Amino acid sequence: MDILCLNGPNLNRLGKREPDIYGTKTLDDVEARLGEKAGELGARISFFQSNHEGCLIDRIHEAADEGMEGIIFNPGAFTHTSVALRDAVASVGIPTVEVHISNIHTREEFRHHSFIAPVCIGQIAGLGTHGYELALLALHRYGKGE
Repeated sequence: MDILCLNGPNLNRLGKREPDIYGTKTLDDVEARLGEKAGELGARISFFQSNHEGCLIDRIHEAADEGMEGIIFNPGAFTHTSVALRDAVASVGIPTVEVHISNIHTREEFRHHSFIAPVCIGQIAGLGTHGYELALLALHRYGKGE
């Protein structure tokens, strides 16, 4: 199974940005752990992070062209603002799990709504960076029809 882990704005600042909310693990730490977990599952995983909406849209389209079978997507703040990213996810038909490190449903009201979640097979929020591993496992099982 080929999976793309896609991260949106400010996630390149993990480990430095508001560690009381997002923890101390860096994006490199998250990617290394996911790479290990993917290997254990016999999956291949690639990573992409951008602070730019258009770059994320382009990468989603490329994922479809490459035959990716799943996307783990932390859209960051674009979760709450981007119809364009929602449409990109919907347009490719790749099973996608939305991930958030913090629990967006217990934070500021503007964070409670996700434009992305309705076009995903699931959403994981509030479990820290462990949510990425859970998303990987969910996609792996989904791909097997479980």
